[in-house]
Parts: sequence; structure tokens; C-alpha cells
Amino acid sequence: MRQTKSKQTTIVNCRFAIEKSTVVNCKSAVVRCFFAVLLLLTLIGGCSYVSPWVSGRRPAYEDELSAPYDQIKVGGSIIHDAVPKMQRLQDELEPRLAANELISHSENVVVSLGQSKDGFRNWFNMVTFHKNELNVVRKYFFFVNDKTGSFEIRSNRGLRLDCEMVLGKEAFAGGDKSENTRRISILKNVLDNLRKDIDELGDDADSPDQENQMLDICWMLINQTFDVILRKLDSSPIQATRLSQAGGVEFDHINFDKGKIQMFVKGDIVMVKIRLGAFVSRIEDPQSKRTKRASRKPSFVPRRY
Repeated sequence: MRQTKSKQTTIVNCRFAIEKSTVVNCKSAVVRCFFAVLLLLTLIGGCSYVSPWVSGRRPAYEDELSAPYDQIKVGGSIIHDAVPKMQRLQDELEPRLAANELISHSENVVVSLGQSKDGFRNWFNMVTFHKNELNVVRKYFFFVNDKTGSFEIRSNRGLRLDCEMVLGKEAFAGGDKSENTRRISILKNVLDNLRKDIDELGDDADSPDQENQMLDICWMLINQTFDVILRKLDSSPIQATRLSQAGGVEFDHINFDKGKIQMFVKGDIVMVKIRLGAFVSRIEDPQSKRTKRASRKPSFVPRRY
């Protein structure tokens, strides 16, 4: 009898050990699966992947770079307070924005050019001053990211252009033009002013070759984008009615796939917003954008154990 009980006890202990081992193995498998999922998300998102609750608190990469553009006011800022906003020191940029920004200027135009260390991201903040009054009459922000995500599943490639400027009365003159034709004409005036400002910087003999090359690349992409937009509007002027709507005018781009443009006119000031590729979903009415920012919350909060 004792021997039988001993065997029964041994059998029970073995079963308990097997069940306990199974539970431990299951937990270990769950942990391994969890880390595998995190690794997969990181690979899919590339090096730019950020936890959702962190990205919810931190502005997007290009939104931080556009700080000078956002702070400078057309018609309100003067040369003495606009230029210091553009001359950001290297230690004023976050580590993830680590790059060198170069300042270049002509008689009336000042530009701050930047490029990421890997060379895939290029941007500039540019302002133009009135010849006599020295107040800001035009401002621009341009950003392009030509780097694809890992495995090309999630691409961050995109282009963004913001500009705001004062136009003369002749640009708004309607005459016998239709409203849509007048809007297209205003957009062409915006492009002409941008071309003139970049040409003025390019004519500066004191500008280093690196700055001229960066400006040439940026201008080539901007001009190509405007060419696509204007060809679409010229072929179908009715599309111009959507320029001031929340969704803007959609178009196809040869390098960045989808694109959108908006244009708003207030008095003698014109504001244009262009988004391509990964940024195309970020174009909307400025008022609704401010409302969304005020109510935005992290979509996921990590649980504390």
C-alpha cells in the first residue's frame, strides 16, 4: 500500500510539474510574440516610428522646422525681429532634427536652408522685405522628404510648401475675367513672386555653391509641382472653385503620387498650401486644424503594471 501511494504521489507531482511547465512556456511564448510585434512595427515604420502616445504630444518633424514661418507675420513683422527667428543655432534644434541650417541673403530676401545628415530631407524658411519700409511682404516654408520607409510598406516621402504674400491690386483685378480664371491668375502671380525671390538669391555672388545647389533642387521640385497644378487648372478652370475649400484641389504627381493644393485670399494677402505624398492628408481648413489640435489626445495610453 505504501508503495502504491508513493507511486500515486509521484504521478500527481509529475502532472503538476507538466502543467506548471506548460503555463510557464505559454507565458514565455506570449512575451516573445509581444516583442516580435513591436519589432515588426519598428521595421515597418522605419527609424521614424514613434510610440503613438509620444507622437501625440510632440509636433511633426516638419512642423518644428516651420517655426520661423509660423512666427513671422506678413505685413506685421519687420526685418529686426524676423531675421533672428530664422537664425536658429544648432543647439536650439532637437537631436532628431540634427542638421546644419545655412543663412543666405540678398538685398531684400533672407533664406535659412537646412538638410538632414542623411541628405534625404531638405527645407528652407524664406522671407522677402519691402524695399523701403523693411516689413515682411512675403514668406515661405518648403520641406521635402525623399526617404522611403522600410520594405516600402509605410512611406514618409512627401513634399510641403506654404507661402503667404501681399499682392498688388493689379493681381486681383477682375476685368472681363471669370472668377475661376482670376483665381488661376492669382496663383500664377504667387509662382512668379517665388521665382523672382529665388532668382534674386541665386544672383548673389557671395552665396556658397552648396546653398545655390540646395536652392536649385528645391526650386526644381516647386516649379515641377506648380506646372502640374496649373496644367490641370488651365484644362479645367472649374476646378479652381475648390481651391478655397477644405479638401482643396487634388492632382497626381509623377514623383509623390497624390497631391493637394489650397489657396485663400484675404484682402490683399494670399496664402497657398501644397501637400504631396505622405503629407497629402494634412491639408485642411486652418480653422478646423486649430480646433483639432486643441482637442487632440493620445490614441493609446500604456498601462502601468
